[in-house]
Amino acid sequence: MILSHKAIDKRIFLPVVGLFGLAALFLMLGGPRLQQPLTAILSWVNVHFGWLYLLVFIVNFIFLLWLAFSRYGNIKLGKPNDKPIYGNFKWGSMIFATGIDASIMMLSITDPLQFIQAPPFGLKPYSDSAYIASSALSQFNWGPMAWMMFAPAAILIGYVTYRKNKPTQKLSDNFSFLQGNRPGKKVLRVLIDFLVVIGIIGGLGSSIGMEVPRTSRVFSAVTNIPNTIWLQLGIFFVLFVLLGLTVYKGLNGGIDRLSMFNIYLAVVFLALILAVSPTGTLLADWGKSLGVLAQKFIPMSTNIHPSPTQQDTIFYWGWWLTFMPLMGTFIAKISRGRTIRQILLGMLGYGVPGCFLFHAILGGYAMWLQRTGVIDLVSVLNHHSQADVIVAVIATLPLKKLMLIFYAISCFIFLAATISGAAYVLSSFTSTPLYGKEPSRFNRMSWVFIFLAFAFSLVLVGGFEVIQTISVLAGLPLTIVCLLVLFSIYRLVKHDRELIFTPTELKNTDRRQKYTVERKFAVRGKLILSFNNYHNLSRP
Repeated sequence: MILSHKAIDKRIFLPVVGLFGLAALFLMLGGPRLQQPLTAILSWVNVHFGWLYLLVFIVNFIFLLWLAFSRYGNIKLGKPNDKPIYGNFKWGSMIFATGIDASIMMLSITDPLQFIQAPPFGLKPYSDSAYIASSALSQFNWGPMAWMMFAPAAILIGYVTYRKNKPTQKLSDNFSFLQGNRPGKKVLRVLIDFLVVIGIIGGLGSSIGMEVPRTSRVFSAVTNIPNTIWLQLGIFFVLFVLLGLTVYKGLNGGIDRLSMFNIYLAVVFLALILAVSPTGTLLADWGKSLGVLAQKFIPMSTNIHPSPTQQDTIFYWGWWLTFMPLMGTFIAKISRGRTIRQILLGMLGYGVPGCFLFHAILGGYAMWLQRTGVIDLVSVLNHHSQADVIVAVIATLPLKKLMLIFYAISCFIFLAATISGAAYVLSSFTSTPLYGKEPSRFNRMSWVFIFLAFAFSLVLVGGFEVIQTISVLAGLPLTIVCLLVLFSIYRLVKHDRELIFTPTELKNTDRRQKYTVERKFAVRGKLILSFNNYHNLSRP
């Protein structure tokens, strides 16, 4: 049964639609004139709230590492005999493809080029050390601290849904201390969900607004069609059709297949570049950058002094925060039967190496072109655009037309996978109780339309700083939401009283449903097995 538009929770849906409708109209009317004031807002937030972003990411990273390697890491999100729905590779592919969208294929090229002009750690611009440090900083922004930001909501939602057997549809449903009918608690729940939805739209809208002009520029280079607003509008229309088909299919048969196809495309694209590039040089430089990353990890994590490189990290932290509720819900949906440790280490094991691979090959190749003087990519970046840098890099490859097409398709599929997952999650957040059913197609398609409309307004304004500003502002209220999520996880695992059954224990009892397990704190934490209907169990 497909629910109709009547199943939409209007308390959240209508205010968000109205807010972003007005925002889109304001941006469209303001156009490029808004670039300067929005950039000034970005600098102000960086100076006054940069410390808050850094603090939240540090707390989150340390807490989740403790959780993964503590005894609580063995807690399974599900019943003792639940098995994962998806295999490890498919599970990791869905998370990777949905989480990073097409931005990795652009920013892994352009970020290091930006950093070598004003490198971190006081290094001399364009020096050998600057190239290595710039690559390290770029990978830091896509590294372990970033990927761990997806985990809090995933652990909380998965725990409450599959272990506590409580229906959770919105993020606020998982905060036990906010449940109840008191007016104050109701207001706080609606406020949290409202901020979450705003954050997701702001972050994802920024991603689309950043990536469509790049895809348009690449498509223009292949077809010689002028790169105008009409070409970009056409790409938005094609994206809307593709998303309509994917969202119509839902999670199984739509998003999962798109994610797998996306991963295979990306792997082939990277392999082609690696085959024609100076492989040894790229791998050697990558190894050096990983060494710098390990050595400077703490200074980069705690850098509160405003600078171009620090501002870039704050942009990323705001951006990753906006994806936290979205990816948390999505990961929880596909992770039933996995332990907390498996989820946390799996995200690090798939997400971080995947991003590092893009930086090693795409970013490494661009840096090699700049360093050897094959092409002055920094000049292209400063006087033209990021999209022109990408075209210039790919134009140095054999069969450049084919490689440009390959690149454009990969970006397109990456973006479609991310938007599809976001539409699925937001439609759940803004529905009345679904009782196990999927959100209505009307609701899902409404969010696709909102994403694209808001992103198109950002395209009309233009400028990468505008994208950064929207991401940072959208992520700011989610710093508090993230801390609330961590607090809720701590409360849940500290009071978890269920025994973690092993497969042997499950096999040896055919009446396990009659067993209950409790932690008796008076016995110094030992687990005591109690029986319901003891006399019945003792009978043959």
